[in-house]
Amino acid sequence: MKQSTHPYYGAMLVLLSSVAFSSKAIMVKLAYVYHIDAETLIALRMAFAIPFFAGLGWWAMRQGVPMAMTGKDWVTLLLLAVVGGYGSMWLNFEGLRYVSAGLERVILFLYPTLVVAMSAVFLKHQISRREWFAMVTSYAGVVLVVWHDVAFAGLGSGDTLYGAWLVLLSAIVYAAYLLVSGQLIPKLGASRFTAFTMSLAALASACHFGSSRSFDGMTTLPNAVYVLAFLMAVIATVLPSVLMNMGIHQLGSRKAALISAIGPIATIVLAYLFLGESLSWIQGMGTALVLAGVMAVSLENKPRISTTIKV
Repeated sequence: MKQSTHPYYGAMLVLLSSVAFSSKAIMVKLAYVYHIDAETLIALRMAFAIPFFAGLGWWAMRQGVPMAMTGKDWVTLLLLAVVGGYGSMWLNFEGLRYVSAGLERVILFLYPTLVVAMSAVFLKHQISRREWFAMVTSYAGVVLVVWHDVAFAGLGSGDTLYGAWLVLLSAIVYAAYLLVSGQLIPKLGASRFTAFTMSLAALASACHFGSSRSFDGMTTLPNAVYVLAFLMAVIATVLPSVLMNMGIHQLGSRKAALISAIGPIATIVLAYLFLGESLSWIQGMGTALVLAGVMAVSLENKPRISTTIKV
């Protein structure tokens, strides 16, 4: 079948991908109603997603593209999968216990500016005026949204700040994951890298769950939890990854970054519709500042980062 090249085709793919990614926080909050812990929920999500990633790995290996990986590279890949893949995911899910879905997505969306900061510290990249503007603006926006949730949303300040810190740690770990992955993807190939890291992250999830809980407990969960975990795996993990890659192929990274900025807004709207979370001008202003900062980084002439969020 001939691939569509209609000017709106790629834009629609990226838009759908961003909205689908945004639904993850909503599903996590809905699952927490059933008093499930983060380890169990992630284990279920990854169990449902692993067949898709295994299939991707099988397809990628059949392409016959040679790999230039050393022993050190494989150790780095394992650490990336366990710490960057599973670790950032666990921090994100655990943080969602204490913060609103809207706040979670706004904080997580800081990862592009964090990549810039880490590049300056570890790779000695000079930070441009545009990037300084991006970081200051983004962090000011997060302060506004956190202040909104603490002062006006009826959330305990201690719990909110703790949850926000966990989500920020998730964004920091994910930014480091992106920074290091840029050195391995050219050697392994993007499809194989994704398949390997996500498969290893699923294994890390199973090990973490099995070390403190019985797998028999998986069979006694409410049916709604299984449904939400399956939807999270397909709609908020696998499908948006495919759609985003297709959209980037059609549009390029810069235009895809612009459209994917709808993510935090989509989360806030979905949280309002499905979770009853509040909407206010303070929240809107903070979100707008974060989006402005991310766009300033993402629309550089030579983007350094991917627009895909997998956590």
